[in-house]
Amino acid sequence: MKKAWVICCIVLAVANWHCRRSPDGEVNLAGKPNIIFLLADDMRFDALGCTGNKYAITPNIDALAAQGTNFKNSYVTSAICCVSRASLFTGQYAKRHGITDFDKDLPVEALQNTYPSLLRKNGYYTGFIGKYGVGTNLPSWTFDYWKGYPGHGVYFYKDAAGNTVHESTLMGEQAQEFIKNRDKSKPFCLSISFKAPHSEDGVTENNGFRPDPYFNSWYTNIQFPYPDSYEEKFYTCFPARWRKNEQNVQNEGRVRWNMRFSTADKFQTTYHAIYRLVSGVDKVIGELRDYLRANKLDQNTILVFTSDNGYYMGEHGLEGKWFGHEESIRVPLIIYDPRMPQQQKIVEQMVLNIDLAPTILTWADVSVPNKMQGESLQPLLSGSTAKWREDFFYEHPYDGGPSAYIPKSVGLVSPTWKYMRYYNGNNSGKGVIYEELFDVPSDPHEKKNRINEAEQQSLIKMYRWKVGQYEKQLR
Repeated sequence: MKKAWVICCIVLAVANWHCRRSPDGEVNLAGKPNIIFLLADDMRFDALGCTGNKYAITPNIDALAAQGTNFKNSYVTSAICCVSRASLFTGQYAKRHGITDFDKDLPVEALQNTYPSLLRKNGYYTGFIGKYGVGTNLPSWTFDYWKGYPGHGVYFYKDAAGNTVHESTLMGEQAQEFIKNRDKSKPFCLSISFKAPHSEDGVTENNGFRPDPYFNSWYTNIQFPYPDSYEEKFYTCFPARWRKNEQNVQNEGRVRWNMRFSTADKFQTTYHAIYRLVSGVDKVIGELRDYLRANKLDQNTILVFTSDNGYYMGEHGLEGKWFGHEESIRVPLIIYDPRMPQQQKIVEQMVLNIDLAPTILTWADVSVPNKMQGESLQPLLSGSTAKWREDFFYEHPYDGGPSAYIPKSVGLVSPTWKYMRYYNGNNSGKGVIYEELFDVPSDPHEKKNRINEAEQQSLIKMYRWKVGQYEKQLR
């Protein structure tokens, strides 16, 4: 009996030694944080109570922001799900990771250098739940736990008992399953990618937005106001070539606006459904936090909440994302690290979706690959006042494919000025359709394009030059 006990101790010691090593050398897993990455789909920066929305019922996300850090100026480098998600995984611009449409997969080498793969290589137990969104071949083999799906998915599923369950609720249940059944000798990283509040294309109910029936009575007494740039003149100010292409195909943003925001009834129906979907995500996050507390995991689990891009809700006569306005490219970002009681509460600096992969690796004490182009947010979380980026390059290389028209774009965004260039073709400097220049502080709803003002021409020339420099440097 004693001999068996000794052998058992030796086996456990060896197993423990192995779990503290990676193929690249010593890795001490003791005390490393768990990480949960929560990604909404098409949730704009101002869709939450904690980001200034007086209508949104989001108490759980608001509490997360109050206890953690709220990044007031968080942006995506390309506002479309396939490109943005590839950037979130790789920490790279599209010019480097090469994902510019819905069909292309990340190459194996790139997959091996995403934040989940690098964490797994260095001793983490990893999981993915929800909409993957990059290419057509799902990389389930790169995770320990996989509940991802291809494409955009649907909002209602059948559970094991045959009951109908909303996608957001199902993902919350899968998250708890992951935590319950994980390898408890390792820290974990779970990526949860909601469909909400994205539309379900091809569905007419609520103009394509399908919240959980639990929320059917929510927001019913609210008559949502029209946005500042809703009037027709804010769409007709775009040139004819931007509104329709040579084949007379209408801009996809306008096509979808007609479907969802063009009448008072459509407008209110869409708004009510979207806010119910947002509240559905909030409910799941609250239940997940309760589960972490009940299992004594809350004090060592970092939570990150953001979105893959923003979403026009009638502004500029548009629906969708893609283009360079704030509604499209600016997203919420909240980080809660329970190990940092003195973490910065509000961050004003401009941060990007490509910053999240290096930040996650920094938390896990894993080396950040040189090919990642983002910066760790850890200094900002700690309240550092060191110099940070002064602007960033925006790119949208997807043109909508054969059945839709989406003008491509590049641009430069700073806290004071925003420059955007829309074009067709493979060269952003040729086939230019339209340019925009907005004074961001004085014109937050971007209603006055100043591209033709004589006094701004030297600034415009400099911004054009900087865009060209970024295009060369970021490959």
